[in-house]
Amino acid sequence: MRKPLAIGLSVLVTAVVVAPAAPAHESRRPTLLQFASLPAETFVPASEPSGAALGTAPINGVTPPFADQPIQGFSGVVRNQDGTFHVLTDNGYGNKANSADFALRINHIGPDFTRGRVDVLGGITLTDPDRHVPFPLTRPDRVLTGADLDPESIVRAGDGTFWLGDEFGPYLLHFDRAGRLLAAPVPLPRVFAPENPNGTPNINSSKGFEGLTISPDGRTLNALLEGTVQGDEPGTLRLNEFDIATNKYTGKRWIYQLGTPDLAIGDAITVDRNRLLIIERDGGQGETAKIKRVYIADKRDRDRDGKLDKTLLVDLMNIANPRKVGGFGETFTFPFQTIEDLVLLDDRTLGVLNDNNFPFSSGRTAGKPDNNEFIVVRLPEDLR
Repeated sequence: MRKPLAIGLSVLVTAVVVAPAAPAHESRRPTLLQFASLPAETFVPASEPSGAALGTAPINGVTPPFADQPIQGFSGVVRNQDGTFHVLTDNGYGNKANSADFALRINHIGPDFTRGRVDVLGGITLTDPDRHVPFPLTRPDRVLTGADLDPESIVRAGDGTFWLGDEFGPYLLHFDRAGRLLAAPVPLPRVFAPENPNGTPNINSSKGFEGLTISPDGRTLNALLEGTVQGDEPGTLRLNEFDIATNKYTGKRWIYQLGTPDLAIGDAITVDRNRLLIIERDGGQGETAKIKRVYIADKRDRDRDGKLDKTLLVDLMNIANPRKVGGFGETFTFPFQTIEDLVLLDDRTLGVLNDNNFPFSSGRTAGKPDNNEFIVVRLPEDLR
C-alpha cells in the first residue's frame, strides 16, 4: 500500500474538520473539498490487447486498438477501510458488439488528494471458472468480457464478497473477493433486456441495474433499473428488493420518478434503512450538460403519491469552490455525460466519480478523452 494514500486521506479528514466557514452566499451550496484524477490513457500493465472492434480511426485524439486493457468506465465504487476504493468497470466500449476483447474487472484505486492524482493499486478480473453462467461465453478460459455481461453497480457484503448489478439481463451477480462467480446470474422476474435470450424485451438496451444498494443490516439489496419497463408510467423506475439469504427477490418494490422521461440515473447508494442517494442526469456533456444532480430518495413516501420522495442534495453543475481546488474557478462543474459513482465518506461528505466512457466522452475538454475524476464534496447540512 502506498504511503501517499494515507497522507491524502488525512488531509481530507483535516479539511472536513477545520475548513473555515464559507461566506453566507456559499453556505447554501455544496463545496468542493478535494479533487484527483486518473489520466484517460491509463492501462493495466502487461495485459491483453483491446478495442479491435473500434477500428483504426482516431477517437478524441486517441487511436485504437490498444496494446493493453484500459482502466476506465468507473460505474460503481466501494469504500475500503484503509482509505482506498474498489471501482467497477462497465462492459467496455459501450455495447455487446464492440466489447468482446474487454475483460471485465474491479480495479483497486487510491486517491492521493495532496497531489491531485489517483493511483492504481491493482485489481481483480471477473471470471466464471465453475460454469455458473448458463449461456456461452466469449472466451474459452471463462474470463468474463463486455460481450457477456454489462456490470454497472456494485456493493460489498459483510463476508467480503461482491454483488454486481448487470444490464444485459438484467441480472444480479455474486462474486467472491477474487472475482470468481459464485452462483448463476439471478434474473429479475418478468423484465428482459434486448440482450437477454430468455424473453421478449420490455426494457431498452443499457437500461438495467444501474444502481445497487445494500441495507445497513446487510440482509437485503435494492436494485434500481435505469430505464422504464414497458407499460409502466413514463419516467418511472422500479427499485426491487432482494433477499441475500434466500437468493430471491422478495416481491417488494418502490418507484423512483425521474424529473422527465428522457433523463437517467447514474448510481444509488444507501444512507440508512429508509433513504438512498441517487444520481439523476441528462445525456449532455461539456456545454450541453445541464442536469447532473444527486437526490435524497425516501422510501417512506410521506406525500403518499406511491413514489419515493425526492429532495435535491447536490447540483453537480453548481458546486462552490472558494479555494479554487484543482485549479478550477469559484464555481465547479462536473460536466460529464455519465456520472456513475457515489460514496459517503461521512455524514456531511460525499465522493463522486465519473464514468469516462473511454475513449468516447469529452465533457471536460472538447476533442480530448475525459479522465476519470474523483471529487469530494462538503454538504451544506449533515445527513443525520
